[in-house]
Amino acid sequence: MAHFGKILGGGLGWAFGGPLGALIGVAIGGILDVGQSKQVQINSGSRQHHARAQHHTQAADFGAALIALSAVVMKADGKVLKSEIQFVRQFFSAQFGTPRTNEYIRLLQEFLKQDIPVRDICFQIRTNMEHPLRLELLRYLFEISKADGHVDKSEIHVLQQIAGYLGISEKDFLSLKNMYYKDVDSAYKILEINTNATDEEVKKAYRKMAVKFHPDKLSSLGPEFEKNAKEKFQKVQEAYDKIKKERGFK
Repeated sequence: MAHFGKILGGGLGWAFGGPLGALIGVAIGGILDVGQSKQVQINSGSRQHHARAQHHTQAADFGAALIALSAVVMKADGKVLKSEIQFVRQFFSAQFGTPRTNEYIRLLQEFLKQDIPVRDICFQIRTNMEHPLRLELLRYLFEISKADGHVDKSEIHVLQQIAGYLGISEKDFLSLKNMYYKDVDSAYKILEINTNATDEEVKKAYRKMAVKFHPDKLSSLGPEFEKNAKEKFQKVQEAYDKIKKERGFK
């Protein structure tokens, strides 16, 4: 735990000014109460905070936001499963490495004990994160809901609520949802169009979605986020290829 304070102090500039920072503060208090660390120090000095006021989000900011909303989704169905925690651990390990991941998991365990102000935290994230990052955050939350092999209606409800608070449109929400939960119209929903769209409208929708989900938009966050973006981009491509095959156009 020796580096816990450094990670938070150095990577969460915008968090300290809002509800996410308050939530982190309570969590650290819980960690200290159970004796897991005696050297947690948070440095949110004015010079550092001012430097981050331009809302340039870094990977650690994104990680803290993921942890907070992970807890919300994991608690949605009234139970927290090992498979969900393991998914979070694997994802963060690939992105941040084992030492940081252990610290993020401790933070997650504290968040799971708390009532999280979802609306306020989502509004803070919305203010400080660009749209492509918010889409990636939602995609990750869909992955958590699927980690135990069963998606509860309560999880879908919470995910839709989070999407709304994050300023993600209903079309974008349904597009992401249908990348993971298929129905007969999933390919069209992924491209955010109806089944009665013309061939030209299908092509136009594909080009629009290809730009929206291009991996280059997330390259600054690191290899794991970029890898996941490529997978999402591939789902858009697969949806388009499926429609082309069904309709017989090139």
